[in-house]
Amino acid sequence: MNNKKSGSKTLLMSVLMSAPGPLIIGLGLTAGRSATQIADFVRRSAELLGIVMAYITYMVTNRPSGCSDGQKARIERLSNLFVGAMMCLGGGIMFVLALLPGQEASGSVIPGLVIALLGVVANTIFWRRYTRLNRAEPNPIIAVQARLYRAKSLVDICVSAALIAVMLMPGSSIAMWLDRAGSAIVALYLIRSGIQTIAERIKN
Repeated sequence: MNNKKSGSKTLLMSVLMSAPGPLIIGLGLTAGRSATQIADFVRRSAELLGIVMAYITYMVTNRPSGCSDGQKARIERLSNLFVGAMMCLGGGIMFVLALLPGQEASGSVIPGLVIALLGVVANTIFWRRYTRLNRAEPNPIIAVQARLYRAKSLVDICVSAALIAVMLMPGSSIAMWLDRAGSAIVALYLIRSGIQTIAERIKN
Protein backbone atom coordinates (compact mmCIF):
# COMPACT_ATOMS: atom_id res chain seq x y z
CA MET A 1 0.00 0.00 0.00
CA ASN A 2 1.46 3.37 -1.00
CA ASN A 3 1.89 6.16 1.51
CA LYS A 4 -1.08 8.21 0.26
CA LYS A 5 -3.49 5.27 0.54
CA SER A 6 -2.10 4.44 3.95
CA GLY A 7 -2.53 8.07 5.03
CA SER A 8 -6.15 8.28 3.87
CA LYS A 9 -6.97 4.93 5.49
CA THR A 10 -5.40 6.02 8.79
CA LEU A 11 -7.29 9.34 8.74
CA LEU A 12 -10.57 7.54 8.01
CA MET A 13 -9.95 5.15 10.90
CA SER A 14 -9.22 8.17 13.11
CA VAL A 15 -12.61 9.68 12.24
CA LEU A 16 -14.48 6.41 12.76
CA MET A 17 -12.82 5.65 16.11
CA SER A 18 -13.11 9.23 17.41
CA ALA A 19 -16.78 9.69 16.47
CA PRO A 20 -18.34 7.53 19.26
CA GLY A 21 -16.31 9.19 22.05
CA PRO A 22 -18.30 12.44 22.48
CA LEU A 23 -21.60 10.53 22.20
CA ILE A 24 -20.70 7.93 24.84
CA ILE A 25 -19.28 10.51 27.25
CA GLY A 26 -22.28 12.78 26.63
CA LEU A 27 -24.64 9.94 27.53
CA GLY A 28 -22.41 9.09 30.50
CA LEU A 29 -22.94 12.59 31.88
CA THR A 30 -26.57 11.63 32.54
CA ALA A 31 -25.32 9.01 35.05
CA GLY A 32 -22.62 11.09 36.70
CA ARG A 33 -20.42 14.06 36.10
CA SER A 34 -17.17 15.68 37.09
CA ALA A 35 -15.23 18.70 35.88
CA THR A 36 -12.79 16.41 34.06
CA GLN A 37 -15.57 14.39 32.42
CA ILE A 38 -17.45 17.49 31.22
CA ALA A 39 -14.21 19.01 29.94
CA ASP A 40 -13.32 15.73 28.22
CA PHE A 41 -16.66 15.78 26.39
CA VAL A 42 -15.97 19.31 25.10
CA ARG A 43 -12.40 18.41 24.18
CA ARG A 44 -13.33 15.29 22.21
CA SER A 45 -16.09 17.14 20.35
CA ALA A 46 -13.70 19.90 19.24
CA GLU A 47 -11.00 17.40 18.29
CA LEU A 48 -13.47 15.37 16.23
CA LEU A 49 -14.23 18.44 14.11
CA GLY A 50 -10.49 18.92 13.55
CA ILE A 51 -9.96 15.28 12.56
CA VAL A 52 -12.89 15.35 10.11
CA MET A 53 -11.48 18.53 8.54
CA ALA A 54 -8.04 16.91 8.22
CA TYR A 55 -9.53 13.85 6.51
CA ILE A 56 -11.51 15.93 4.02
CA THR A 57 -8.47 18.10 3.27
CA TYR A 58 -6.18 15.11 2.76
CA MET A 59 -8.64 13.50 0.34
CA VAL A 60 -9.09 16.75 -1.62
CA THR A 61 -5.37 17.54 -1.90
CA ASN A 62 -4.44 13.97 -2.87
CA ARG A 63 -7.06 13.37 -5.56
CA PRO A 64 -5.78 11.71 -8.76
CA SER A 65 -6.84 14.83 -10.70
CA GLY A 66 -4.70 16.82 -8.26
CA CYS A 67 -4.46 20.55 -7.69
CA SER A 68 -1.70 23.07 -8.12
CA ASP A 69 1.08 23.26 -5.54
CA GLY A 70 -0.16 26.71 -4.50
CA GLN A 71 -3.75 25.51 -4.01
CA LYS A 72 -2.60 22.43 -2.10
CA ALA A 73 -0.40 24.47 0.23
CA ARG A 74 -3.20 26.99 0.87
CA ILE A 75 -5.81 24.30 1.61
CA GLU A 76 -3.44 22.39 3.90
CA ARG A 77 -2.51 25.59 5.73
CA LEU A 78 -6.17 26.51 6.34
CA SER A 79 -6.98 22.98 7.48
CA ASN A 80 -4.12 22.92 9.99
CA LEU A 81 -5.07 26.38 11.25
CA PHE A 82 -8.58 24.99 11.84
CA VAL A 83 -7.20 21.95 13.72
CA GLY A 84 -5.05 24.24 15.87
CA ALA A 85 -8.04 26.49 16.55
CA MET A 86 -10.14 23.47 17.62
CA MET A 87 -7.39 22.42 20.03
CA CYS A 88 -7.31 25.94 21.51
CA LEU A 89 -11.11 26.12 21.66
CA GLY A 90 -11.43 22.76 23.38
CA GLY A 91 -8.65 23.60 25.83
CA GLY A 92 -10.05 27.08 26.56
CA ILE A 93 -13.54 25.79 27.34
CA MET A 94 -12.06 23.01 29.48
CA PHE A 95 -10.02 25.50 31.50
CA VAL A 96 -13.05 27.73 32.13
CA LEU A 97 -15.14 24.72 33.23
CA ALA A 98 -12.38 23.63 35.60
CA LEU A 99 -12.49 27.01 37.35
CA LEU A 100 -16.27 27.34 37.58
CA PRO A 101 -17.85 26.68 41.01
CA GLY A 102 -20.48 24.00 41.42
CA GLN A 103 -18.64 21.40 39.32
CA GLU A 104 -18.13 18.86 42.11
CA ALA A 105 -18.02 15.25 40.94
CA SER A 106 -21.21 13.25 41.39
CA GLY A 107 -22.59 9.91 40.26
CA SER A 108 -20.71 7.37 38.15
CA VAL A 109 -17.77 8.44 36.02
CA ILE A 110 -17.16 4.91 34.68
CA PRO A 111 -18.29 5.64 31.06
CA GLY A 112 -15.84 8.52 30.83
CA LEU A 113 -13.08 6.47 32.46
CA VAL A 114 -13.56 3.56 30.05
CA ILE A 115 -13.36 5.88 27.04
CA ALA A 116 -10.26 7.60 28.47
CA LEU A 117 -8.46 4.28 29.10
CA LEU A 118 -9.30 3.04 25.61
CA GLY A 119 -8.17 6.41 24.31
CA VAL A 120 -4.72 5.99 25.88
CA VAL A 121 -4.21 2.81 23.84
CA ALA A 122 -5.86 3.90 20.57
CA ASN A 123 -4.37 7.40 20.50
CA THR A 124 -0.86 6.10 21.21
CA ILE A 125 -1.21 3.70 18.27
CA PHE A 126 -2.40 6.51 15.98
CA TRP A 127 0.36 8.83 17.22
CA ARG A 128 3.01 6.25 16.30
CA ARG A 129 1.27 5.50 12.99
CA TYR A 130 1.08 9.16 11.92
CA THR A 131 4.69 9.70 12.98
CA ARG A 132 5.88 6.80 10.79
CA LEU A 133 3.80 8.00 7.85
CA ASN A 134 5.20 11.52 8.10
CA ARG A 135 8.77 10.24 8.32
CA ALA A 136 8.25 8.08 5.22
CA GLU A 137 6.72 10.95 3.22
CA PRO A 138 6.47 14.36 4.97
CA ASN A 139 2.99 15.87 4.74
CA PRO A 140 1.69 18.88 6.74
CA ILE A 141 -1.71 17.28 7.40
CA ILE A 142 -0.16 14.04 8.67
CA ALA A 143 2.42 15.96 10.73
CA VAL A 144 -0.28 17.94 12.56
CA GLN A 145 -2.28 14.77 13.17
CA ALA A 146 0.82 13.21 14.75
CA ARG A 147 1.02 16.20 17.09
CA LEU A 148 -2.72 16.07 17.80
CA TYR A 149 -2.60 12.37 18.69
CA ARG A 150 0.47 12.85 20.86
CA ALA A 151 -1.55 15.44 22.78
CA LYS A 152 -4.63 13.18 22.84
CA SER A 153 -2.70 10.22 24.28
CA LEU A 154 -1.05 12.31 27.02
CA VAL A 155 -4.35 14.05 27.78
CA ASP A 156 -6.16 10.73 28.14
CA ILE A 157 -3.56 9.60 30.69
CA CYS A 158 -4.33 12.72 32.78
CA VAL A 159 -8.09 12.26 32.35
CA SER A 160 -7.87 8.59 33.37
CA ALA A 161 -5.89 9.43 36.51
CA ALA A 162 -8.35 12.16 37.53
CA LEU A 163 -11.42 9.97 36.95
CA ILE A 164 -9.87 7.04 38.83
CA ALA A 165 -9.39 9.36 41.81
CA VAL A 166 -13.03 10.48 41.58
CA MET A 167 -14.21 6.86 41.37
CA LEU A 168 -12.08 5.64 44.30
CA MET A 169 -12.66 8.65 46.57
CA PRO A 170 -16.12 10.00 45.66
CA GLY A 171 -17.08 13.21 47.41
CA SER A 172 -13.65 13.76 48.98
CA SER A 173 -11.82 17.06 48.76
CA ILE A 174 -8.78 15.26 47.35
CA ALA A 175 -10.85 13.83 44.50
CA MET A 176 -12.39 17.26 43.85
CA TRP A 177 -9.01 18.97 43.55
CA LEU A 178 -7.52 16.16 41.48
CA ASP A 179 -10.57 16.36 39.23
CA ARG A 180 -10.15 20.10 38.71
CA ALA A 181 -6.37 19.84 38.40
CA GLY A 182 -6.69 17.08 35.81
CA SER A 183 -9.08 19.21 33.80
CA ALA A 184 -6.81 22.28 34.00
CA ILE A 185 -3.67 20.34 33.01
CA VAL A 186 -5.47 18.83 30.03
CA ALA A 187 -6.73 22.27 28.99
CA LEU A 188 -3.35 24.00 29.20
CA TYR A 189 -1.60 21.25 27.25
CA LEU A 190 -4.20 21.41 24.49
CA ILE A 191 -3.97 25.20 24.30
CA ARG A 192 -0.17 25.00 24.09
CA SER A 193 -0.33 22.41 21.30
CA GLY A 194 -2.97 24.41 19.43
CA ILE A 195 -0.97 27.65 19.65
CA GLN A 196 2.15 25.85 18.43
CA THR A 197 0.24 24.44 15.44
CA ILE A 198 -1.25 27.84 14.55
CA ALA A 199 2.10 29.64 14.94
CA GLU A 200 3.84 27.19 12.59
CA ARG A 201 1.15 27.56 9.93
CA ILE A 202 1.23 31.36 10.12
CA LYS A 203 5.02 31.38 9.61
CA ASN A 204 4.82 29.10 6.57
